Amino acid sequence: MSNIPPLDLKRQYQAIGADVSAAVLEVLASGAYIGGPIVQNFEQQFATYVGTTACVGCNSGTDALYLALRAMNIGAGDEVITTPFTFIATAETISGVGAKPVFVDIDLATFNLDLSQLAAAITPRTKAIMPVHLFGNPVDMTELMSIATQHHLTVIEDCAQATGAKWQGKPVGSIGHFGCFSFFPTKNLGACGDGGAITLNDARLAADLQMFREHGSRQRYYHEAIGVNSRLDAIQAAILRVKLPHLDLWNQQRSAVATRYQQLLANIPGIITPQVTSGGESAWNQYTIRVVAPTGTDAAAHRDRVRASLQEAGVISMIYYPLPLHLQAVYQDLGYPVGSFPNTERVSHEVLSLPMFPELTFEEQQRVVYALKDAIDTCR
Repeated sequence: MSNIPPLDLKRQYQAIGADVSAAVLEVLASGAYIGGPIVQNFEQQFATYVGTTACVGCNSGTDALYLALRAMNIGAGDEVITTPFTFIATAETISGVGAKPVFVDIDLATFNLDLSQLAAAITPRTKAIMPVHLFGNPVDMTELMSIATQHHLTVIEDCAQATGAKWQGKPVGSIGHFGCFSFFPTKNLGACGDGGAITLNDARLAADLQMFREHGSRQRYYHEAIGVNSRLDAIQAAILRVKLPHLDLWNQQRSAVATRYQQLLANIPGIITPQVTSGGESAWNQYTIRVVAPTGTDAAAHRDRVRASLQEAGVISMIYYPLPLHLQAVYQDLGYPVGSFPNTERVSHEVLSLPMFPELTFEEQQRVVYALKDAIDTCR
């Protein structure tokens, strides 16, 4: 019996491979590999999908965050509030422009920023808030925008895992001042390589973003700022154009998979299933449970034993994320000791992401659940 992977991109390609191949060959035959009408067309289509007036393609989701910070002149001496429970790219970009990441603990139920702690983290140096819609689950953007507006702060939505997610009916990436997306192959809308985009409703800032991504140049060979080379290439844009019309269906299928998991896992002791933010619609990039250790047992070791047992049964799971950002070696100079963010530290020892992709079958999910029950019983 074959393993059940965390994600199976081959199944997606089997369904749309002919269209993807045709789109790639069209680009190769055109000779226009960087920029051009295919990239511009995708940017227009993606802006329409998200519900903004502008979209600026770039090389990655990391660069999208970096460029948004640059566009707002955030740098040395400034602070940006974000979560310690996310991929390092979120905080890395803040550091990359010379600013200081300021962390706020998460809510145990949603894994997102605990907004009740947000105001206390704001100082005269705070310039922006960077909420992460983690695992596809939207942050309560109504409350967050209210706090940001009160304190005159820029909001940069990290939508890397949440393409297609919605908050109170509005797509993420259209609510803050910037929406930053990743098209890494594992995302809900994934390219066949790196790619990213920034969505916004400000034509002047969009022009600045285009300038920064082109070596600080608005006119070739004339440079007004220190920029970067961060362009979305035409082949990736062509692939994304093929995939975008399928995204809503794929997200509906992900939601159906998540609903089946919620039902199948409802009565299994020793685990906590994920909770969608009230008022939100998750894109379910990941389906992440918490594995709760028996009293007196090391939580991370227990979770790791459960994961190893699943793997022996042919179910491959993932851990996002085993070490919070404030405890990473690179951020020890920020001065956050162990215990600074108890919710984040707790879930980092408990989280386990089960296989999640649109084509996952009911029979495969049953295998996952049976294996998880056995693993919990075995490791008790």
